Order: sequence, then C-alpha cells, then structure tokens
Amino acid sequence: MSKFSWSHNAYYHRFLIRQLPARCIRVLDVGCGAGAFAAELARHVEQVDAIDRSPVMIDAARQATPDNVSCILGDVQTEPLPEGTYDAIVSISTLHHMPLDEVLPLLARALRPGGVLAAVALPRHDLVREAPIELVAAIGHRVLGMVFRILRARRRGSWYAVEATHDVMPVVLDPPLTTRQVREQVATILPGARVRRLVFWRYSLVWRKPA
Repeated sequence: MSKFSWSHNAYYHRFLIRQLPARCIRVLDVGCGAGAFAAELARHVEQVDAIDRSPVMIDAARQATPDNVSCILGDVQTEPLPEGTYDAIVSISTLHHMPLDEVLPLLARALRPGGVLAAVALPRHDLVREAPIELVAAIGHRVLGMVFRILRARRRGSWYAVEATHDVMPVVLDPPLTTRQVREQVATILPGARVRRLVFWRYSLVWRKPA
C-alpha cells in the first residue's frame, strides 16, 4: 500500500452526516461494510439499520458498532424494506455496484415523506469532461496523504486511515456510469435530486422525498 494511501470513503463521512434532516431518528446505511460509518451515524441518531450482503463485512460491523446499530446480512435489492420508515437513507461506495433504475425506487419507497437519500459512489472516468478535477484529485491525494500520515504518526487521531478490512471489501475497478450518466438516469427516477462530481473519485447524490 502506498505511503500516501488514505480512505476517501472516510473523508466523505462528514459530507453525508451534514445531509441528515433536522428530525432524524432512524437511518438505513446501505452497504455498511465493516461498520465504520454506521458507528459514526449512531452518535447522531437513535437507530441505525446497517445492511450488507457480505458475511465477512457484517461480522466486522457487529464488532465495531454500538447497541443502537442493527447489522443486517442481506441484499437491499431483495430484502423487504419497511415502507415510509426511514428519516434518512445513506450509502457510501455502494450504488455503483447496483442498477440505479432498480435500487433507487426501492430506497425512495422506504423513506418517510420529507426524508433524505444521500449517497457517495464511484463514477466511471470521464477525462473529456472531468480532466481538471482529475488533476486536482491526483495532486490533492498525495499532498493530503502526506499530511494525514504525519498527523497519525504524531498520534493526533486516525485521519482517514485505511480500514484493516479494506483488502476484503469488494472493489469495482471500472464503474459502469460516468457522473453525467448518473445525473441523467437519476433525473428520471428521482426528480429534483442533485448529482455532482466530488474531488476524490466520487460523486454525490442527494434527494429529499416530497412531503
């Protein structure tokens, strides 16, 4: 692993936390992985349902999360989700594993009116349209990687350290959709949703269900 390595997923945890609605009691974490983000969510809301289809990830999540997190082994595309229940549904680095036209309607139905869907996922490279941001990302990754490494060495926090379970997490090296294509698909499924490219090889999707 490169000395500049750090977790881009962990870097965007704060972004997703900021999207939570003011009234937020129950949250669904889709593709929870080893539970790092579910544990963070648990400090902000009363109940977190964390779902992942990997037994290895769910076992790790059960060890890493507090009592107000329910870890569910299952596939969100087939698991029956309670309709109109969640104040927020969040996901990090999972949506690009699934067909948006199938999964987004399921998640929308599970949200209560006024609830928020907020996700960060990987886009396919689109150098023609996104060359400047790719350059910023490449430079910023190395600069911040060095800064975070120094701070960790001085025991000033985890600073987006790569999780120990990183090597067993599923990785899509070539996501199917560019940010532009995601935006076009989402516009027909979730009118009013905001899709934008983030710096460090991610895009964000934020949608508030009409009240």
